[in-house]
Amino acid sequence: MEKKICVYAICKNELQFVQRWYDSVKEADYVCVLDTGSTDGTYEAFQKLGVIIKQKKYKNFRFDTARNDSMKLIPDDTTICVCVDIDEYFEPGWSAILKQNWQEDTGRVRYRYTWSFNPDGSEGVVFMADKIHRNKAYQWKYPVHEILSPIDNTPYTYVDLPTIQLNHKADPTKSRANYLPLLEISVQENPYDDRNAHYLGREYFFHGRYDEAIKTLQYHLSLPTATWKDERASSYRYIAKSYQAKHDLDHCEEYLILSILEANQVRDGYYDLAVFYYEQQEYCKSAFVFEEMLKIKDRYLYYMSYPVCWGPLPYDYLAMCYYELHDIEKAKENTLQALSFGPSERLMKNYEYLCQLLK
Repeated sequence: MEKKICVYAICKNELQFVQRWYDSVKEADYVCVLDTGSTDGTYEAFQKLGVIIKQKKYKNFRFDTARNDSMKLIPDDTTICVCVDIDEYFEPGWSAILKQNWQEDTGRVRYRYTWSFNPDGSEGVVFMADKIHRNKAYQWKYPVHEILSPIDNTPYTYVDLPTIQLNHKADPTKSRANYLPLLEISVQENPYDDRNAHYLGREYFFHGRYDEAIKTLQYHLSLPTATWKDERASSYRYIAKSYQAKHDLDHCEEYLILSILEANQVRDGYYDLAVFYYEQQEYCKSAFVFEEMLKIKDRYLYYMSYPVCWGPLPYDYLAMCYYELHDIEKAKENTLQALSFGPSERLMKNYEYLCQLLK
């Protein structure tokens, strides 16, 4: 039986991304879009491209409701559904890989997702996403940071296809102001959901509501279902940053150490603690923690990962620490390591200065 793919999406006022998105998804057999009230010509642009499109405006918008409504546009003979936001785009060839590897018992597919890019164009946050699913087997839940949930107990399997690459390049000016109230609703509706509690606490931090961030993230850590060490470590780090913003440095240090103890296989906690010590001019401690961080060689693909941990900046910090500690040879070595990632006028001047000191 022929496998048919349908890409589906929701959108509002995303005209600038329409053509890029469509060019990357038109490999699919069907393309469906639910417009939730565009006024910038997005709806008309999709009409001209010939996609299956409908417009529906919401008095009280929720992402899960809109995405579930968008799935109603998917043709019945579709086998594989692919949810792709309008500010995302696939690398070519994804549909052939998907059809080739889809099995009779496949329910979901994980693929490689570059969520952000660094200023120089290199990849930033990268993880495995999973918004490809069997038709009529899943529905969306949660008002924001929505996830796919099985409709029944059929034991479908996951397939990992890291050769499928999806990229995300968003409009940085677009407001995320509605995220916080939607997250508050989500936690009210699902008070024992650890994932939503983590997201809400993080969002309070982003909004500068540090006491609420601390309280909510501590609540996340108290939940019996909060067992994912990487996410727990992230909650510890956001609590630490909240305390730092409140000028409570003792609690900041305490929670940064707890973050490392929770997930010592990733670099992120080490990086935050090392920078904290550097900012306190505790250069010996900072250098020690950076050195421990750099012993970690395996980079895990998860959404909380700091890209900066894998670039030149840790070596740059180390060089400055060793300079302050009067170890010019190690300062020079680490400046050279930082330069190995790419040219930098500042780093080159630092390197030349350190070479002069060693003469």
